[in-house]
Amino acid sequence: MKLTKAEVEYVAALARLEFSEEEKEKFTSQLNSILDYMDMLNRVDTSGVVPETHAITLRNAFRDDVVWKSLEPEEAIKNAPEERGSCFRVPRVIE
Repeated sequence: MKLTKAEVEYVAALARLEFSEEEKEKFTSQLNSILDYMDMLNRVDTSGVVPETHAITLRNAFRDDVVWKSLEPEEAIKNAPEERGSCFRVPRVIE
């Protein structure tokens, strides 16, 4: 399927893009090259190829979820510069 210069102009108008005549010729040529390459890829026999979602094998980078005993509130707030009850006191950011 070949694109014409008129089709490139139409798509450019839809996208509200303005191109010079040289750019229109260049884009028409480049888009046709891309479409030719896609056509070549579509002709390749892939009947025995298993579909992949990634080019490389992925592995989980996270550690196993292990349940630990949490800090008691008093222990967690021990190093706070300021506290109010069992909460951290922070500077006001909204006036």
